[in-house]
Amino acid sequence: MLRIGVDIGGTFTDFAIWKDEGDGYVLIGSRKAPTSRPDLSQAVTQGIAEIVAEAGVDADAPMLVVHGTTVSTNAVIERSQPPIALITTGGFRDILGIARLRLDKPVDLFNRRVVPLVPRERVFAVRERMLASGTVDTPLDEAGLLAAARTAVDRGAKALAICFLHAHRNPAHERRAVELIRAGFDGLEVMASHEVWPQQSEYERAVLTLLNVYVKPLMQDYIGAIAGFLRDRFPMARLYITKSNGGIMSADEAQRLPIHTLLSGPAAGVTAAQTLGKYLGLDPILTLDMGGTSTDVSLIDQGRPLITGQAEVGDFPLLMPVTGVEAMGAGGGSVVWLDGGILKVGPRSAGSKPGPACYGAGGTEPTLTDAYLLAGYLSPAGLLGGKLKLKPELAANAFAPIGEKLGLDVVALAESAIDVATSNMLAKITPFLARMGVGASDLTLMIFGGAGGVHGPILADEVGIRRMVVPRLPSVFCALGGLVSDLVHDAVRTVQGEALDAARLGEIYRALEAEGLAWLDRQAHPGQVLATEQARLAEMRYAAQSFTIQIELTEALTADGNAVNGAFHAEHERLFGHANRRAPVAIDTLRVRTMGRQAKPSGEPLPPSGSTEATPLERRRLRFGRAWVEDVPVYDWATLPRGWSANGPAVVQQDLATILVPPGYSVLHGLRGDLELARS
Repeated sequence: MLRIGVDIGGTFTDFAIWKDEGDGYVLIGSRKAPTSRPDLSQAVTQGIAEIVAEAGVDADAPMLVVHGTTVSTNAVIERSQPPIALITTGGFRDILGIARLRLDKPVDLFNRRVVPLVPRERVFAVRERMLASGTVDTPLDEAGLLAAARTAVDRGAKALAICFLHAHRNPAHERRAVELIRAGFDGLEVMASHEVWPQQSEYERAVLTLLNVYVKPLMQDYIGAIAGFLRDRFPMARLYITKSNGGIMSADEAQRLPIHTLLSGPAAGVTAAQTLGKYLGLDPILTLDMGGTSTDVSLIDQGRPLITGQAEVGDFPLLMPVTGVEAMGAGGGSVVWLDGGILKVGPRSAGSKPGPACYGAGGTEPTLTDAYLLAGYLSPAGLLGGKLKLKPELAANAFAPIGEKLGLDVVALAESAIDVATSNMLAKITPFLARMGVGASDLTLMIFGGAGGVHGPILADEVGIRRMVVPRLPSVFCALGGLVSDLVHDAVRTVQGEALDAARLGEIYRALEAEGLAWLDRQAHPGQVLATEQARLAEMRYAAQSFTIQIELTEALTADGNAVNGAFHAEHERLFGHANRRAPVAIDTLRVRTMGRQAKPSGEPLPPSGSTEATPLERRRLRFGRAWVEDVPVYDWATLPRGWSANGPAVVQQDLATILVPPGYSVLHGLRGDLELARS
């Protein structure tokens, strides 16, 4: 079966291709094309058609397409969609404006509160009240509800979100509200919070519901266009979309609940890194995904990716389990600019059009890619196998105005821009590692993304990481993540305040497990799931704490309340160095993660090559430490024998990526085709 992984970014649309079941990781193919604008689906459908034609696969043969996208993410960040409205409980009309009351940067005198996605004039409060116990205090005012919906539509709302107080305990009022509005307003999009994510915290639940209805029409059009193309051209193709939690879901599910796609692209890259880490026996791993617009880092520890419920998209909290990613506004297309007399890099990007100045596509602003070219890291022969020529003279022209203001030549300025970007990343990564409790010297840095191979080794040297791995397909690694992801569903139940004995815990967990299995049955096709796994999780805290930590429980543990508390104490001590075993423990949320395991490429290595000698393609000078280093060898990755090694400085090139080996590091071409860099 032909399997195609797709990842769409701000600059390029990437494809990973797994043609036959017998082909392992070492034979997965790739393709890269500029992201098409304004119709983002065009590059996807055109790429799929070309891949199928080149693979010689019949149009009616079984096919699997797994797509990760930032379409919904960008829509939220740019706030580019039509207006929507919120209907909430009487007395809570200011839920979005108050939010969590506190400022995110309390010591910043210029800080401002986040502007809500929905202004107050499109927030409507109706009479109803459900108590925290789930019992009805005030019945739903149905006439008032319909009047609020009518006013919202009259004020321009194209969709409605409903979030009533304590609906996570008892969604009866929300269900009735959705039923009434759908009956009274034909074609009006409406969703309730219990349909999106039934967890406590009314502000976060309201935000999730609003985000879902906000991007839903856009994602229905976008995913629908790709699904329609596949249905017409390849009737046996199945389309799945990657999820923010590192799994995948059906295209139908993604169109109904696009909230699960908001961090899907970066999550797929972490899933791919987790798989490659298992092949190579690496742990722990810090991932670094540097594309054209941004850089994302995440942690894989004990073979598992970091999962968090405290993520953000744009200005808004995402209170649901997602792969933990720390995002930085620095990518290959990040614009270099002056703020007064201070050199800045990003967060604004040149994107794919016009792109960096050296692309010759009309861009005139200097970017990090232009800086790499001027420093000698990139070849003027270009990217995409020479299809995209790079023009050093245009890069120099773009940097010249800033250089004149700062009194620097363009090469020195380019190196300074690279240093600024590195410092920006370092300022994010250092506290991230501190929060995770890991030391840089214990980590392996796994580098991917179109720009990761150039900047990752520079950053590793600053952070103090001694070992790096660059996957054999670094620039399409997130697309590869789609091919190695499983069907994953998180089912949640808020239990804060409930009396939970072992019997009640078991009852709730069994219900959540049944929900996960039912979801899996709806998503999967016959024979698709090879094995099913479920994990029981709990969000726990000391009764006086204001935050929770996630504990993984077994069925045996949940049969003994003391054992559950003991697991919490042990994890608290591991994270913070202390535990109070006499303090009362509270459980806020129970969750079950259901995983439907799919077929994956094998990680078997190829045999060593007979010879480990390689001849450089060329030699050129590179900029390091404010000076030129002459006669640096440049190798073609595709011609390197397995087992080949060299000392830096050096450059390794392939059609889709360039890898820089700084002075002081050695590089080894591994038996699976990956590059391994180590401090000499």
